[in-house]
Amino acid sequence: MQLGLTVEEVSVHAVALPTSRSFGVSGGTVAVAGHPSIRILVKISAGGVHGWGEATPIPAWTYETAESIYWTVERYLAPAIIGRPVWQLDGISRIFDRTINRGFSIGAPLAKCALDVALHDLVGRALNVPIGVLWGQRRLEEVELAWIISGQTPGEVAESVAEGFEHGYRSFKVKIGLHGDADLDVVRAVREAAPDAPLWVDANQAYTVDEALRVAAELKPCNVFAFEQPLPANDVAGQRRLRAASPLPVALDESLRHPTDLATFVKLDAIDVAVAKVQRSGGLTLSHRLCQLAEDCGVRLLGSGLTDSDIGLAASLHLFSAHGIGGPADLNGRQFIASPYASGLTVRDGVAQVPSGPGLGVEVDESVVRELSVEL
Repeated sequence: MQLGLTVEEVSVHAVALPTSRSFGVSGGTVAVAGHPSIRILVKISAGGVHGWGEATPIPAWTYETAESIYWTVERYLAPAIIGRPVWQLDGISRIFDRTINRGFSIGAPLAKCALDVALHDLVGRALNVPIGVLWGQRRLEEVELAWIISGQTPGEVAESVAEGFEHGYRSFKVKIGLHGDADLDVVRAVREAAPDAPLWVDANQAYTVDEALRVAAELKPCNVFAFEQPLPANDVAGQRRLRAASPLPVALDESLRHPTDLATFVKLDAIDVAVAKVQRSGGLTLSHRLCQLAEDCGVRLLGSGLTDSDIGLAASLHLFSAHGIGGPADLNGRQFIASPYASGLTVRDGVAQVPSGPGLGVEVDESVVRELSVEL
């Protein structure tokens, strides 16, 4: 790749993807079976080479919507990087922060992520190497995935667990904080149906400290290996108190938008496990830094996604491979949505292969992207 290769064009597409199952978190609905799931795809072009990125608007999880992501990229971030060297990933990340201010932690991370991932894809393709080779860091060739249990009643759990086993999954993650104490009955039902399976729970900020401590005590007999994001993301003092008293390891997700957030929790001795999530942290550049910091500080890493389609799934696999996060990872996109625009990814028996092709290793059919595109 010539060092003079610069960003020439950025195109943005809102696509409607088929939804196979319904999915919810404590904040509300993520996906509804039979209703299209909107994803924002971004294509960056430079010197005849193209790269693709993805953003997943889930207002129930964070503040960015499909409309805000689309227009943030179209009107603000894309114009700011036209003419910039495509290899200057760190410099472009700083341009993003000057264009849309970081605020307390990070501003518009999903919109920034779509562009950052597209740039990584483009640079990898220009050099004809996968992203792990681009970083000089590829420790794993496959990542185990977890089957997600969300919204089911205790009576429905056995069927959902059986479905996961039928698809080859051997680990489970349960969304809690949706239905009060009934969620604890769901976790117990999962443990009964899968007595030996690795199991973790995710509250998506549903509890106060006192509630979280009570729930953790009740979950302890279920052999849960991580209690993810029990408290509101900005409750730093509460997280320190919870971590000191919780009988379960506490994992942080929404609290870790930027690497500096992780540094704060480490300094306060307020974290057991850091969740790596590409979109939450504004793309691969900052996620790579966050994971490296976690490793250097001795903080255990878990992998998660944002119900991504295949572009986002591939980005996560490269990140997790680079840092040895072998799973079980919550990369649940394939469980809930389809990606008819993409090819090149293999998920078999609950295990995803880390792509070996250039860039993300995903081939995008742009004609299908145009067919799936919708007006916002």
